[in-house]
Amino acid sequence: MPMSPNPDQSMMKILAISGSLQAQSKNVALLTTAASLAPPGVDLVLFDGIRDLPHFNPDIEAGAAAESVLRWRHVLAASDAVLIASPEYGFSLPGALKNAIDWVIGSGELEGKIVAITAAVPGPERGRRGLQALRDTLSAVRASIVGGEPLPIGPEFERRVGALVDDLIHAVRTKGRDGA
Repeated sequence: MPMSPNPDQSMMKILAISGSLQAQSKNVALLTTAASLAPPGVDLVLFDGIRDLPHFNPDIEAGAAAESVLRWRHVLAASDAVLIASPEYGFSLPGALKNAIDWVIGSGELEGKIVAITAAVPGPERGRRGLQALRDTLSAVRASIVGGEPLPIGPEFERRVGALVDDLIHAVRTKGRDGA
């Protein structure tokens, strides 16, 4: 059973996840920018642990889950929302990100969670298929999607990242007021 998000209601917790395992990823840079733009009262923290997850296997899930899986589930359960920045690989989402989502479909930590999705891209038409595949995968947990557009790297990049963070924060606060 997932933990209830954020027992300390004074601080909103947003978990930031890059779909890329690349050390100098533009998507990690996007998340770092997002963290720097988070207003007071919002803790936006980058999680780098999807690289440590074993391949999803229902036999493993039925037994004792690996420590990396337990940590992944814990940080998700403790977050109020998630921000995913992910590249497009082969017209889809990266395998490591899909694997991470697979690990929590049955256990429920992403169920109904507010999730902002985007991609740092070199041009405005790049990344759309990957984001659609991510949206489709997140529909398995009935995630509430915020954003969904790729963000081209350029003069408007930081402003657009800030706007996405603002939209995510607004969605969390609205959901909290509505009691949804």
